[in-house]
Amino acid sequence: MGVTNIVGEITQNCLMTRTRRISRFVTNLYDHELPHYGVNAPQFSLLVLITKLGNASRAEIGRANYQDRSTLTRNLALLLNEGWVEEKVSEKGGRSRPIILSQAGEDLLTSAAPAWRLAQTKAQALLGAEGVTAVLDVADSLPLGEVE
Repeated sequence: MGVTNIVGEITQNCLMTRTRRISRFVTNLYDHELPHYGVNAPQFSLLVLITKLGNASRAEIGRANYQDRSTLTRNLALLLNEGWVEEKVSEKGGRSRPIILSQAGEDLLTSAAPAWRLAQTKAQALLGAEGVTAVLDVADSLPLGEVE
C-alpha cells in the first residue's frame, strides 16, 4: 500500500483529523466573538471548567480538561496573570493550592456571556440539531481524564 493510498484512507476516514478540523472551525467561531473581552475560546472554556469544578487542584483540572501538566500550566498562567483565577491558600498549610474563579473572572464570564451565546448559535447552526446532540452525547460519555 503506497503513501497515496494511506493518505486517501486517512483523509476519508480518520476521526482524529476530522474532529480536529471541526474543533478548530468551531473554536474560531467563539474566538471571533470573544476578543472584545480580552479572552479567547480555550481560555473562556478553561474559566468555565474551573468554575464548574470549584476548588480543584491543578491535577484535577488537567484531568477534567484532558491536558498534561505543562499544557495546563501554560494555559493557567495567563488566567492567573489576568487575575481571572487565583490560588486559594489552604488553611492546613499543605502543598495543595486549589484554583478558584476570582471576582474578575466572574465579571468576565458574566460580561462575555452574550458573545458566547452568539457564537453558540453559530456553532449550533453549523452542526445542526443532530450534530449538536451527537457532540453533547459523545462529550458526556467520555471517561474523566482517561484515554484507553
